[in-house]
Amino acid sequence: MISTVRISKAAATIKVLIVDDSAVVRQVLTRELGKDPGIEVIGTAPDPFIARDKIVELEPDVITLDVEMPRMDGITFLRKLMAHRPMPVIVVSSLTAQGTSVAIEAMAAGAVDVMCKPGSSFSVEGLSPQLITKIKLAAKTKLGMRPEVSRPQRLSIAGSSEKIIAIGASTGGVQALTEVLTAFPANAPGTVIVQHMPPRFTASFADRLSKICAVNVKEAQSGDPVIPGQVLLAPGGMHMLLRRSGAHFAVEVKTGPEVFHQRPSVEVLFGSVAKVAGANAVGALLTGMGADGAKGLLQMRQAGAHTVAQDEASSVVFGMPMEAIKCGAAVEVRPLSEIAEALLSACTPKQTGSHR
Repeated sequence: MISTVRISKAAATIKVLIVDDSAVVRQVLTRELGKDPGIEVIGTAPDPFIARDKIVELEPDVITLDVEMPRMDGITFLRKLMAHRPMPVIVVSSLTAQGTSVAIEAMAAGAVDVMCKPGSSFSVEGLSPQLITKIKLAAKTKLGMRPEVSRPQRLSIAGSSEKIIAIGASTGGVQALTEVLTAFPANAPGTVIVQHMPPRFTASFADRLSKICAVNVKEAQSGDPVIPGQVLLAPGGMHMLLRRSGAHFAVEVKTGPEVFHQRPSVEVLFGSVAKVAGANAVGALLTGMGADGAKGLLQMRQAGAHTVAQDEASSVVFGMPMEAIKCGAAVEVRPLSEIAEALLSACTPKQTGSHR
């Protein structure tokens, strides 16, 4: 299930519902969040069943959600919520520590963001400044229901291709990349991806994708070749660049200043792809907040690459693809369900007709 997000009108205050089985956590978060004049904690719930009733009664703008709770775990509740009444949810749980698979599962289920809860309930107040920022970002989006969709049919690509694919994504990218990559065949062109994620999250995400995709997906290391059937995901906290290695392509993973407040940055990857691969590349900018990658996608197009931006209706957040469209970076604008087909089609050798 992919949820659509559109920018909503700013309200006087952001109404927040806290869902956590710990009375101490509920009390501390209520007190700390309530110190911000732009946030109003309108209620708390110790489990998903009580939360369900309070959502109907109080109509919150944003929910904070724990994972370990009685009667129903938070991930199961999140999936049900996104299927029937989608709204911005920030998962706050000790189980998301160190980029565990639970964090990736939460984002795949539709969470706008995840935060790690300290081991001690009494340390939760230290979360409040970061959580307040995340709540305000989440409140700028309004989730809308879309019909449940099955995993896309795996596509095929005829013959070999010397093209490479470069993809950038941010908020909503876990869902979007899952839909795109599960449609790729085993012989899909070598693919390089930047998804905005903190350190340690990307390894779990790559492992999850590799188990459900025909292509091999791995967290990139410097020197990894860009070859058919392999997808390289930039590690959280590190930039990834495309380099030429003899007659082939490889990646370089390195540290460096944040670009558009991000590391890894889509802009850095796309800029290197434009310089090194030129017309041998195909690029796509997917759902995400901000403008990271828009100018880089334009550089790719100017270098002869075929470029695609995700459309507004299917984007969880339309910021990044919108900026790409505005600056003329996108040759095509496609819904998420057509992105994989558009990328593979652009990589397929064109038939030139018969010759005697």
